[in-house]
Amino acid sequence: MNDEKRIVLFSLSTCPACKKTKDLLNKCGVDYLSVDLDVIDIDSREKLLEKVRQYNPRETFPTLVIDGGKNVIVGFNDEELKDALKLRY
Repeated sequence: MNDEKRIVLFSLSTCPACKKTKDLLNKCGVDYLSVDLDVIDIDSREKLLEKVRQYNPRETFPTLVIDGGKNVIVGFNDEELKDALKLRY
C-alpha cells in the first residue's frame, strides 16, 4: 500500500453505512485496509478501539482514516469520500 495515500477503514461487518463505504471504495478501485472490529478477538478489538478513539472519540462506524489521520471521515457521505480521495465514478 502506498504510504503517501494510506487508507484504513474501521468498520463493523453488519453496518449498512460501512458496507456502502466499502462498496464505493471498491467500485473506485481504492487500495485500503479494512478492519471489521466485530469479527476479531476481544484483545485485538480493544487495542483497535483505542486507535479509533484517537480519530473518532464517539467510536461510531465507519471511521475512515486517510494519511495517518490527516483526514478522517466518520459515517458514509459519498460526496465527502469522493472529494477527500479525489475519486470519480
